[in-house]
Amino acid sequence: MNFNQIKICCTLGFALILTVLLGCGEIQKKSKYKIGFSQCIGSDQWRITMLKEMRRELSFNPEADFFYEDADGNSEKQIAQVKSLLAKDIDLLIISPNEAQPLTPIVEAAYEKGIPVIVIDRKIASNKYTAYVGADNYEIGTIAGHYLATKLHQKGNVIEVLGLPRSSPAMERERGFADALAKYPSVKIVHQYYGNWLKQDAQQQVSAHYDSFTKADAIFAHNDQMTFGIYQELKKHRLVQLPKLVGVDALAGKSNGLDFVSTKVFDASILYPTGGKEAIRTAFAILKQQPFTKNSILKTLVVDSTNVQLMKMQEEKMDSQQQDIERQQQMLEEQREIYRGQQFTLNILIVSLVLAVVFGAIAFYSLIENWKNNKRLETQNREIVENEKQLIQMTEKAAAANEEKMRFFTNVSHEFRTPITLMLLSVEELLKDQKLSSESQRKVGLVHKNANRILKMVNELLDFRKIDFNKMKLHIAKVDMVKTVKEIAKSFEGIATKKHIDLRVKSNAKNILAALDIQLFDKVLFNILANAFKFTQDYGHIYILVNQIENELIIEIEDSGVGMNKEDLAHVFEPFYQGNNKQINSSGLGLALCKEIVELHRGSITLLSEERRGTVCKISLPLITNHEIEIVDYVVTDNIAKTYIANIPIETNALIEQKSQSTKERSILVMEDNDDMLSFLAEQLGKTYEVFTANNGKEGFELAIDQVPDLIISDVLMPEADGITTTRRLKEDLRTSHIPVVLLTARSSQEQHLEGLGTMADAYLTKPFNLEVLQATLHNMLKNRELLKQKFTSELPSGGNKEVGKIDKKFINDLASIVEANLANENLSVEEISVKIGLSRVQLYRKVKALLNCSVAEYILNRRLQKAKYMLLNEPDLSIAEITFKTGFTSPNYFATVFKANYQCTPSDFRKNA
Repeated sequence: MNFNQIKICCTLGFALILTVLLGCGEIQKKSKYKIGFSQCIGSDQWRITMLKEMRRELSFNPEADFFYEDADGNSEKQIAQVKSLLAKDIDLLIISPNEAQPLTPIVEAAYEKGIPVIVIDRKIASNKYTAYVGADNYEIGTIAGHYLATKLHQKGNVIEVLGLPRSSPAMERERGFADALAKYPSVKIVHQYYGNWLKQDAQQQVSAHYDSFTKADAIFAHNDQMTFGIYQELKKHRLVQLPKLVGVDALAGKSNGLDFVSTKVFDASILYPTGGKEAIRTAFAILKQQPFTKNSILKTLVVDSTNVQLMKMQEEKMDSQQQDIERQQQMLEEQREIYRGQQFTLNILIVSLVLAVVFGAIAFYSLIENWKNNKRLETQNREIVENEKQLIQMTEKAAAANEEKMRFFTNVSHEFRTPITLMLLSVEELLKDQKLSSESQRKVGLVHKNANRILKMVNELLDFRKIDFNKMKLHIAKVDMVKTVKEIAKSFEGIATKKHIDLRVKSNAKNILAALDIQLFDKVLFNILANAFKFTQDYGHIYILVNQIENELIIEIEDSGVGMNKEDLAHVFEPFYQGNNKQINSSGLGLALCKEIVELHRGSITLLSEERRGTVCKISLPLITNHEIEIVDYVVTDNIAKTYIANIPIETNALIEQKSQSTKERSILVMEDNDDMLSFLAEQLGKTYEVFTANNGKEGFELAIDQVPDLIISDVLMPEADGITTTRRLKEDLRTSHIPVVLLTARSSQEQHLEGLGTMADAYLTKPFNLEVLQATLHNMLKNRELLKQKFTSELPSGGNKEVGKIDKKFINDLASIVEANLANENLSVEEISVKIGLSRVQLYRKVKALLNCSVAEYILNRRLQKAKYMLLNEPDLSIAEITFKTGFTSPNYFATVFKANYQCTPSDFRKNA
């Protein structure tokens, strides 16, 4: 390449760079559409709301320019504004005409020019427009009339304050209101006044006709601003009883309809949608040549105290979403700016690439780099394909393994059913035998209950597998669900009585017929009710609501139970999920099966729950109106009731009460979350000891504080607080630190054994256990404790025994210090000592009795006698009377009597013989 060619190439290259630099400024956004909007009617806030709705909808279509004009209620001004908009070559005109007749010619002119016209809120005097968007003002008047007639109990006098004369909204609302009240002869429109849509005009009408307004039972004004003006004027005269006030618009924001209804300034406001959003949507449908509705009539409703808060929340949510959209658009604009900068840079790079191609070397280098990149991408693509294949294979293997596992469980479950059935039949025969002792009947009943529990789990697994393989066939029949639910609830009345649970069935109809497979669907109701009883404490409530709402059957089961956390709630319908509540044994299939059965019936099931606030289970089913389906009566079978009720734990209150009334010398507290094990231990140990029982660590700790038993037996894995935590609390608490604790658990590893003893537990026994070994262990521990007390107690107790724990030593030393410091106080009482030492009177008595084998009063007396002996021997200058009062005795005679009773001589003789 010679010099001239290089010169030409360089010149062309620099010319290209200059062209790019000059032509790659900001990329101006060119609007695709021009939309003009002329607004004239409504209050300021109503117009602002309409405009806000339009701008919100326009934010989704940034390709359009929007020109806005406000004629402020002047028809001539609006005509001039429309002409101005047409001069801007707009693609579409939206107009909210102030008056129908004056605005008709200019709208027709625009329409005949081929410009689409959308008339909003009120129509013109001809049909030459493209589309109409607005509310049905006649319907608004009708709704207001019916609402006021209902509120007045169909009797009263009404004043109507109309909008602008000759305006179509005012005329249509007037006609609708009159037609509605015509159906209520005792409700009369006594006066009509024009407020011209303005607050101050409405106030002038009140001032001019004050007597008429004060005698009215209700006032209906055609917009909220006039209604508020009437309210202010009436309040100004301090009217005691205001008439019922109903307005129109129900706009959001401060000093608008929603605010007035919310603050009870108005009784109600009829929603008058602005139609701004619908107008913009219709505009873009027309401009994009998409289907649209020529006459869009907007829906309305009554906003009163029953729904105003919901309306305000919806409006606030929409405003929040609009702010989010605007932020997103701002971010999008920033990204556009970045894109423009990148586009500029890219153009420079393109020029550089062209120059590089001209010089050759750069082009060759680029080819090499591209070749390398392609090779790298090919390698990466091959790796991705291989990984995808491996992932598919792993997924297939996992699915196959899961299927094999489920098939194994199903086969085993099938095998279980025969022996379980034989067990149940045999046990039921035994239960019929009148010759069995009550003890034998109780034990056979325990076998029967747990066999039913196993059978329920097996049946749930088999049903779940049938549904999983689409083998479950529905046998549809019409069933009266109100009667059916009551029948099922009767099955739980016995357990509700035992647990003092308020069980009720409520319905909004006497009969509700539903088409479903009741022999399958009753499992849903039994399962949910059984769960409600499991997790509802004594003296709670369970309410069942059976209602027909439109074409749906709604069943709600509400309980006051323990509830569940958000994590459990998210997984509650998953198969085999059991959650964090270990208090109740469960297969984890019940709710999963319920969900599948409900969905087989094309219904839905949901759970709402909060911890410690109960649970609400809602079932929704479609009501099928097929008259050919047979109607059947549902009867609860004894087997299904037993199967589900067998799984509900019941507190053995009768047993506890019987034991608590016993007069046995020693007492034992048993903490165990399994009700059958708890009943068994309470029964066996109750033959020898007074037994207190608790289902969890928290309840057990509180019972230990209250009853101060001689020994505690505790399981390790319990709800609320486990055995390890509870034992540590018991040993660290002054009130219970002296009580021996035996941990009885299925945790048998050496590490777990050491962990249990590390809490200062006195013994650690593992399940399964031998009852005789347990009883011998308890006997020895109580016997050793008795020997320890005998060794520890002497004529003058002290805290020096090494076999007593640190906390108990501190307790004895504190007790001795308090008594010693108050020996001269003849009024020293147990109550005073209990306040100073930080225990209740009962707890102090039991603590001293357990450690020192004497009462508090005996302990105080012994200390006084010991002090008196010391003074008699070592302080000869003191008289017997002085020693009497220094040691807290009330008189020398009483002192001498007590001293002689304990030492077989009088104080004087004792001093002489010393």
